[in-house]
Amino acid sequence: MQKFFSNRRLVIIVVALVVCFGLMAGSVAIRNKKATPPVVQQFGNDVVGFAGSVVAYPVNALQGGFDSVSELMNAYQENQLLKKQVSEVAQVKVRDQTLASENKQLKKQLKLNNSLTDYSTVSASVLTRTPSSWQNQLVINKGQTAGISKNMPVLSGAGLIGRVAEVNKTNSKVELLSDSDESSNRFAIQITNKQGKTVNGIITGYQKATGELVMGQVTSKVKITKGTKVITSGLGGVTPKGLYVGKVARVTKDDYGLAKKIYIKPATNYDNINIVTVAELNS
Repeated sequence: MQKFFSNRRLVIIVVALVVCFGLMAGSVAIRNKKATPPVVQQFGNDVVGFAGSVVAYPVNALQGGFDSVSELMNAYQENQLLKKQVSEVAQVKVRDQTLASENKQLKKQLKLNNSLTDYSTVSASVLTRTPSSWQNQLVINKGQTAGISKNMPVLSGAGLIGRVAEVNKTNSKVELLSDSDESSNRFAIQITNKQGKTVNGIITGYQKATGELVMGQVTSKVKITKGTKVITSGLGGVTPKGLYVGKVARVTKDDYGLAKKIYIKPATNYDNINIVTVAELNS
């Protein structure tokens, strides 16, 4: 009896397989012969398609949301990277400009040092300049240990800018030509015209608005023209003779019309001094 049921089950399976293959073959044959599938198949396909679209819509929306967030994060990271690159480019540009400016000043200083054949020179950098005394003095990074002593002339750029007023072990204070304070020592200067006639005097002031030194109380009748060179006279024994100060910019009368004022364009811009040379006349 058990063998009978076993054979029966096998027959049922075989019949079922035959029926399935037959249905599949018929379906393929019908599909090939007709332009459209049967109504039942169309209905099934529509139901499956609708169900797929219902399921796919939220999935696609969620995927789209993830993609948008990912793109936003990528855009933010790219934006930060670009900002950093722009900042680095700006820093490099500023650094290059600073180096170019320093290089230009160093070349001028080297040319100046080579012209001081009668002097022993010490090069120094400016440490500080306080806003309250910007036009009066500055502090350099060389002092007694470098051989600096009081009243040594200090030059920068193309000519004289002042002299050492105070000396410490490792730094010194420099009194500028533009220092018009009453307590400061005046710089003795001279101007020689084309005819060889000389006018001696001292620097009595500084015009901050025009950046000009003032040689006041000139009573000499010697004619001085614009562009004439101004040098130190050596009178008084403080500053050596022959150091270049600047050129005559203009000549005017004083407030009372009794004397002349000679305005001098300095050899160096006092607002932009970073490197200086301290000189000592060789004995």
